[in-house]
Amino acid sequence: MSTSLNIGLMGYGFAGATFHAPVIEHCGRAKVAAIATGQPDRARADYPHAKRVADLDGLLALPEIDCIVIATPNDTHFDLARRTLEAGKHVVVDKPVTLSAADARTLMNIALARSRHFVPFHNRRWDGDFMTVRDLLANQTLGRITQYESHFDRFRPVVRPRWREEAARGGGLLFDLGPHLIDQALALFGVPQTVSATVRTHRDQAGAPDYVHIQLGYGESEVVLHASALTALVAPRFAIHGTSGSYVKHGLDTQEDQLKAGLRPGEAGFGGGNAAGLLRVLEGEQEVEKSLPTRDGDYAGFYIALADTIQTGVKFPVSAQDAVDVMTIVELAARSSDEGLRLPFERVR
Repeated sequence: MSTSLNIGLMGYGFAGATFHAPVIEHCGRAKVAAIATGQPDRARADYPHAKRVADLDGLLALPEIDCIVIATPNDTHFDLARRTLEAGKHVVVDKPVTLSAADARTLMNIALARSRHFVPFHNRRWDGDFMTVRDLLANQTLGRITQYESHFDRFRPVVRPRWREEAARGGGLLFDLGPHLIDQALALFGVPQTVSATVRTHRDQAGAPDYVHIQLGYGESEVVLHASALTALVAPRFAIHGTSGSYVKHGLDTQEDQLKAGLRPGEAGFGGGNAAGLLRVLEGEQEVEKSLPTRDGDYAGFYIALADTIQTGVKFPVSAQDAVDVMTIVELAARSSDEGLRLPFERVR
């Protein structure tokens, strides 16, 4: 289908201007048709063809808008997404979709009742290294997986004055990077049996968690998810071990830095430049170590899939139930850390 999906962007801060607008505009299947922002001059300069409105009501009043993307502070997501769905529009919600599993479940039920799509923006399923890992596990190259570690570490010792550092607004690493790490694990292994976590605030003057260590129990497999703002020498992005070998990959996917630098999907080099991983496996009775190239990242794939879902009914790769499950694990991680317990996973119903 050649018709472009008309997207209304709610919010034009860092997330809207960096991760959403340029990918929408350059994915080949959608366009930024309207932007609701308090910075209309900036939006006009970047996307002169897009209508500028003051708020969500302005977006909802535009009949040509097919879907609204919520790219606002975390504590506003639920109300804006609820109003969007109740107005009969499809909605994409940046992570975390809400601040509670119950609210995520409410959005899913509203979407079902109105035959609309509630889509979590779990774009890191389109990271090149994650897609490489997914292929590796699907091919059973490592045999039965016994241990999976996924790290998203940074060194940011100075706390910046912004809402992302405020616990009351859903700031901190558990809500910021936790959903990405958890969603990738769910995509690979399904929902866990148990959740155990340590969530801490280590930096001076920090008001929200900056250290997250989550263990998901899957019977014989242990899944470790880790994020820290005080890691100057970072661990591997992925370290996966199984009965037939191991895989280790350093370095983050390149797309975030490329988008910040102004490179766009479809332009030469976008999504490329990812470091190769190291694979050590059994071949017969010999251990063989070799470099494993990392796939190019493809954030445009998110919005191409969204267009397919809305226009043709194809199932979206990330379900609304996935969003609810992610927020359930976020809540269990916080509770586990507070109580010092390994907790059973149960779906919010």
